[in-house]
Amino acid sequence: MSTPARSQATFDAARVRADFPILGRTARGKRLAYLDSAASTQKPTRVIDAINAFYRESNANVHRGVYELSEKSTELYDQARGRIARLINAPDKRECIFVRNTTEALNLVANSWGRENLSAGDAIVLTTLEHHSNIVPWQLVAQQTGAQLRYVDIDDDGRLRMDQYQQILKEEAVKVVAVTHVSNTLGTITPLKEITRLAHDAGAIVVADAAQSVPHMQVDVQDLGIDFMAFSGHKMVGPMGIGVMWGRRDLLEAMPPYQGGGSMIREVHLDHSTWADLPEKFEAGTPSVADAVGLAAAADYLSELGFEQIRQHEIQLTNYALGQLKEIPGIRLFGPDGEDRAGVVSFLLDGAHPHDIASILDGEGVAVRAGHHCAQPLMRRLDVTATARASFYVYNTEEDVDQLVHSIEAVNSIFGSGAR
Repeated sequence: MSTPARSQATFDAARVRADFPILGRTARGKRLAYLDSAASTQKPTRVIDAINAFYRESNANVHRGVYELSEKSTELYDQARGRIARLINAPDKRECIFVRNTTEALNLVANSWGRENLSAGDAIVLTTLEHHSNIVPWQLVAQQTGAQLRYVDIDDDGRLRMDQYQQILKEEAVKVVAVTHVSNTLGTITPLKEITRLAHDAGAIVVADAAQSVPHMQVDVQDLGIDFMAFSGHKMVGPMGIGVMWGRRDLLEAMPPYQGGGSMIREVHLDHSTWADLPEKFEAGTPSVADAVGLAAAADYLSELGFEQIRQHEIQLTNYALGQLKEIPGIRLFGPDGEDRAGVVSFLLDGAHPHDIASILDGEGVAVRAGHHCAQPLMRRLDVTATARASFYVYNTEEDVDQLVHSIEAVNSIFGSGAR
């Protein structure tokens, strides 16, 4: 099994890249430059081996057997929860609820906490940066409860209008602020700790969409002071089909279950049921144990790389990319400059549709995303229908950026903007 690079002064992305088997293949006959990690990351050998080992050696249902395989499966599942709790500095591993993804985590909070606590006249504060997963569930709950949605806009650089946010808190009966920690489209890093402090001063709770932050930087739920947080395994070199909803224990214990069925009950009678303790109350049915094991392996892998080193690597790589891209004629770049930007670069080229850009880049072995990135309100705010997006992670190198830049120049040669 390959071993990840340990925390070090200089981040060796080429060495890290070697830990990811899929990056050794070609794409369209060219070297693969995978630049779509904001959508889903590739998996290192350690994670693949952990999942494979579970199915080969420990596969059984959890909490339901006194035989050796079941006991081992249960032990691995519980250990995985503990490792995730350590990753985000959760006070209690029972506050970490395994779900399928960030979307399900946010739906859980909106439905279980929201329907229980929101009513007509209450305000739900969102932002124009949000992914649809942190908009649609709140829209549905608002329709059901009579609560009103309020949105915080961005400035022209893609940063949140904090003056507008404070005005909303002052004028509205805000019960909940649901906000992304890092924009999946612009890379904007929001001032989550300040957002939370202001929300709490106004008597509101904070729900953080951390799908794009937990994989890329050290996220400490106690330091941030937030009340709920959601993130996904597949965006942090872990498997698809598993995510985490972290919540403060007092809030979780006061909330009704999100789904009913096996595992989440204490007693079932013909006319009523009572609920299991945390975390089982929110984990109905057979869990994805192998994916939890894989997620824990991913958390360990990233922790060993070192989040400070990961963050610095992404800052350097993003700055390198922005410097190169700004020299290309006809390009339009979106998002803030500086260190309050994550490794996401959305762009347009004069005369070229984003899907055409992505298709031509694919022919050069470069994988980028094109579309509205599940952020249609943000697209309207930017006055565009879609963008092309390159996103960087631990396994990306300057060679990937160079390949991207040369491929965009090929797009310009086709659509007439000219090479630089």
